[in-house]
Amino acid sequence: MTAEAAETYNPWTIVNLVFTHLAEQGLHPTFGGEGHPGDPAAALLRALGITPTVEGDARVRTGVHSELAELRARMFDADETP
Repeated sequence: MTAEAAETYNPWTIVNLVFTHLAEQGLHPTFGGEGHPGDPAAALLRALGITPTVEGDARVRTGVHSELAELRARMFDADETP
């Protein structure tokens, strides 16, 4: 018996599909006007039964890059001290 892999989706593709459909119906959907659209987009995905992952969240990626830059700076500075 083989295990089936879970289907994955790019969350922004799903959000774009929903927004396109709503626009075709004459609606003008917006979200994220008060800040980053990631939280409302994740809520939309959850409402559709899709579990969003952190890989698609640019804020997580930015935080990781910042943390890595800080670690590099600390490590290289520590190497250069006599």
